[in-house]
Amino acid sequence: MFSSLLIIAISGLLLVYWFRYSCILLLQNFADESEAAAEGDERFSFAEVQRRLAAGEATENLYASLQRDYTVLTYLVQHAAGLELGGIEDRLLVLDYKVMQGWYRVTKTMFPDQAREALNEMATVVGVLVHKVSAQTGA
Repeated sequence: MFSSLLIIAISGLLLVYWFRYSCILLLQNFADESEAAAEGDERFSFAEVQRRLAAGEATENLYASLQRDYTVLTYLVQHAAGLELGGIEDRLLVLDYKVMQGWYRVTKTMFPDQAREALNEMATVVGVLVHKVSAQTGA
């Protein structure tokens, strides 16, 4: 009985480790591409959020900006013909955004540095997804 619980716990921890490692690798692979796309795209504010996070600005307004970007992005993907984020990498990134969103909510009052890191990762995820969608449209 104890050994079964131990195996389940270790497997769960390894799954969480795999998820975080995979998301970090995906974000690193697309970091340069999303930065290049961010410079010319004024419709989304994720690049501005990253700049303001680096400057030490309050996080609540930045979180609202990221939420707006994510809402617009998901609306476009759901309602525009030919746009999709159906690959496993894209789904992992969307799940990572949601996990970081929850982590931000948990840490924003007691651990502001962790909350800032979560917002930065959320902004990077939105940047990567925007780059992928704009590559599909040719914009």
